[in-house]
This record gives sequence, C-alpha cells and structure tokens, in this order.
Amino acid sequence: MADSDDLDRRKRAIALVIAGTGIVWVIANALGAALDWSQRARAFFDLAAGAGFLWAFWMMYGLWRASQKNKD
Repeated sequence: MADSDDLDRRKRAIALVIAGTGIVWVIANALGAALDWSQRARAFFDLAAGAGFLWAFWMMYGLWRASQKNKD
C-alpha cells in the first residue's frame, strides 16, 4: 500500500509542477506585455517555462517506470 501512496504523491507533484509552470508563464507573459519588457526578458520566461514542462515530462517518465516496476 505504501507504493500506491508514493505513486499518488508523485502524481500530485507532477500536476503541481505543470499547473504552476503554466500559471507563472501566463502571468509573466501578461506582465511582459503590460510593462513593455524587452524580448530578451520575455524569452527568458519562455525558456524557463519550457524547462519546467520538460522537468514535468521527465518526472512523468520516472513515474511510468516506477509503475512498470510495481506491476511485477
């Protein structure tokens, strides 16, 4: 049962990373447009969001691997 709880905890963490990255990205884009930030500053937040989504993808891959190991 502890393995199931660990998988559930990891699923929630992945969901929070995806949601948090998306929210921060949208807010950064809105602030960038409102405050007339440079393209360089806006690109930084785009790259940071991309890194956040890639990290979430990597976490999902690890979760998938862990769930495959638990099937046996």
